[in-house]
Order: sequence, then C-alpha cells, then structure tokens
Amino acid sequence: MFIDETEIRVTSGRGGDGVVSFRREKFVPRGGPDGGDGGRGGDVVIRASTHLNTLAGLQHRRHYRAGNGAPGGPNQRSGRDGASLLIEVPVGTLVRDAERGHVLRDLDHADVQFVVAAGGAGGRGNKHFAHATNQTPRRSTPGRPGATRALRLELRLVADVGLVGLPNAGKSTFLRCVTSARPKVADYPFTTLEPVLGIARLGDHSLVIADIPGLIEGAHRGSGLGDRFLRHIARTRVLLHLVDCHDGPEAAVAALRTVRTELALAGLDLERKAALVAASRADASPDPQAVARALEQECGAPVPVLSAQTGEGVREVLGRLAELVAEAVEVPLQPDAGAREPASD
Repeated sequence: MFIDETEIRVTSGRGGDGVVSFRREKFVPRGGPDGGDGGRGGDVVIRASTHLNTLAGLQHRRHYRAGNGAPGGPNQRSGRDGASLLIEVPVGTLVRDAERGHVLRDLDHADVQFVVAAGGAGGRGNKHFAHATNQTPRRSTPGRPGATRALRLELRLVADVGLVGLPNAGKSTFLRCVTSARPKVADYPFTTLEPVLGIARLGDHSLVIADIPGLIEGAHRGSGLGDRFLRHIARTRVLLHLVDCHDGPEAAVAALRTVRTELALAGLDLERKAALVAASRADASPDPQAVARALEQECGAPVPVLSAQTGEGVREVLGRLAELVAEAVEVPLQPDAGAREPASD
C-alpha cells in the first residue's frame, strides 16, 4: 500500500541517575566520594533511505522510544548511554512538528539524517560535589528526562518529470509505454489512485517519471484528493502536460487551462517549473494536428503530438524532456500554505 502521510510520536531516552558512593577498600579507611555519572539517554534519529518508497512501515506503530541511560556506579564508573533509535523514511519526506505545523527538516537526499529528539543528559555522581568544607558529599543529581515530540511525516516523490493532466489524458498509458512501471490503465476517470514512479532509458541517460492521479477543477482545495496529489510533483524538475486530443481543439484548450489554473493555485510554485505541453492520444482523434495548433496558440510554444498506443511522437517527447531536465533550474520547495512558523522563544 502506498502511504504518503502519517503522524507518529517520538520520545528520546531519559538520562541515568548519578549515584552516591564512597571508596571502600582495605587500608583506605576514609575513601573519598566515587559515585559515577549516569549515562546519556538515547536520541531519536530520522534518516532518508533509498530502500523505501512509502511511509506504510510507520502506519502500525504510533509511539517510538529510544533507550534510557543507565545509572552510574561506584569507583567512578559512568552508566551506559541509552541506545539511540533510528527511524528510516523514504527520500523526499518532509518532517513537520505536528502541533505547530512548521517544517523541521526536508529529507530530500539519500542518507540525510537529523536528531529529532535529543536524549536527556545523565545525572552527576557525588564525586562532583566534594570540596574543602564537605569532603563526603551525599548528593547526586537525577538524569534529565527525554524529549517527546509529535511529528507529521509527508512524502513528496522525487522525480525528473511529473505527468499532469485531467483524468484519462493518457498519463498512465504513456508511463507504461516508456518505462517498466505498470500502472492500471482503463477508459474511465481516476484509474490511477496513487502516484507511480517509472524510469525511462535514453541511451546512457535515464529519466525518473512520476505519474499522479488526474487533476480536476478544485484540486488545489482538495477536490478528488488533488491537494495531496499536487505535492508529489513539487520536487519534479519538469512537468509534462498531457492533453487529450479526443474531443477536439476547444476541449483541449479548456483542459490545459484547468490544469494550469490548479497548478498556479496550489501555492507550491508549480507554475514556475519548466513544462512541455503535448497533445496525447493522437490515435483517438480525427485531427490531432488541429488540436496541437490550438494548444500552441494557447501556450506560445511548440506542442508535439503523441500516441502511447502506437508509439507516434514518443521518442520526440522523451528527447525534449531530457533537454528540459538538463536545462531546468530547480525551484526551491515551498512550505504548504497555512503552515505556521515556530514562535520565537
């Protein structure tokens, strides 16, 4: 199951207590204080892993705890540090504070990690409290408690190309044609219900392509779960707008306008990304070139015609996408609208 959002609670380890102890050895009648310090509590660490592509592994457990530090011992022995807890998530995961909404870390590269909850410090043994007027202190300090945080994890797919368009624009068929991915394909809306990644090979180069469910009017407000799907193309370098030729030029232009409007209203700067518009499903249209000409007038750029069923125009589109990816300037990832920044202390 593809899970792209979940909430968890994490607690770092408590520090071990310091102890009160005195040196007790034969022929040493007045041994001084030798109570050791408690061990440090374990940290909770989150790391981005290329071995994962969904947050499903975190769905069935809501609270994660690191190990506690051990108390100190006699003879100035320090307690053992608590075991840190490592939580692995897919590359592309945003880690948010669930209570305040702000982004704590963007894990956008493999093996990036950070400490989301630091372990508590160990307590001090009585050896630290000896001084000239009190050489036998019976005082130690307890370990500090660990920190607890509620986190919201959001996965945003990392890809070179993001496929966008209305439902049944031919996105899944295109992905099946150019990659080994096998998304479900059928002649009805919302065949694709979750994002799918595939890799297209072009000689010595490759393109990672993400297919997201079709957008509808109001997607930026959540219609058709569009707000969740739109964030998956926030990291893509280039967008491929697939516009269905089947219903003629006027319908194609209206479809392109709808998708462009939803991208602009999403609040993720998607309209600033490099994009290629293509007239798809040419095999289902009596005059795909007329549709392409209408789209060219609308977007002010050449519009290739393609059919993933017959292979017409597919290599041309892939070649142009590879050029755009090489030229693209990455748009910084914007936080979602409404996210609250942390209050100043």
